[in-house]
Amino acid sequence: MSAPVAVAAAEIETRTGPPLWRRLLDAFVSPGRMGRAVADDPKWAGALLVVLALIALSSALLPPEMFAEVQRRAALAQGRTPPPMTDDTLRIIRIFSIVGGPIAVGVISFVFAGLYTVVFAFVLGDEGRYRQYLALTAHAAFIPALLSLPLVPLRIQTGDPQFGLNLASFLFFLEPGYLLNVFRMLDLTQLWATAVTAIGLQQIDRRRGFASAFVVLFGFMLVVALVFARFLPT
Repeated sequence: MSAPVAVAAAEIETRTGPPLWRRLLDAFVSPGRMGRAVADDPKWAGALLVVLALIALSSALLPPEMFAEVQRRAALAQGRTPPPMTDDTLRIIRIFSIVGGPIAVGVISFVFAGLYTVVFAFVLGDEGRYRQYLALTAHAAFIPALLSLPLVPLRIQTGDPQFGLNLASFLFFLEPGYLLNVFRMLDLTQLWATAVTAIGLQQIDRRRGFASAFVVLFGFMLVVALVFARFLPT
């Protein structure tokens, strides 16, 4: 191969970047390489579609009766009479459980990418762009989305469609209440994805250290946990 052809091939490879499957695999095994890929070529649509499909699949594998039972318990806890669960009601619950989760995750991905842009690019002075943060968010979200599938049998066994591995699992000595709910909101797979995102932020702007990026990201996660823990049953 002549030198000009080799240079052109290298430029094309650099511009196109690794394929989607490689970037998603690197989110697990080599987050730094994934971060460099999305920093150089911030493709986000494919990764986000895979994430949304996995979330929809994990919801589809759960029987709708589980969601109906959660609603029944919530109604009883509020002193209300649970509404009757007909076949049409269960069908609607199933549709909403399959569609609602992916929509929520999609919206959250765009919102958090905007939040990262404001905080890291505008406030802290990093050189990242919105598309880079969105691509990084979408690829990091592949971790909890994929790991939600092995949790399906445990969710069916426990009867809890939101069952997951969180910090509260290790704090069995805490009494039920707001503090325990905060730790329940700190999901281990989300913490893993947060660490991967922090590594990716290093690749978007090499001046950004992993520790400072992780502290900021964990701060976002903790604020969300502190707010939504108030709405969890104790």
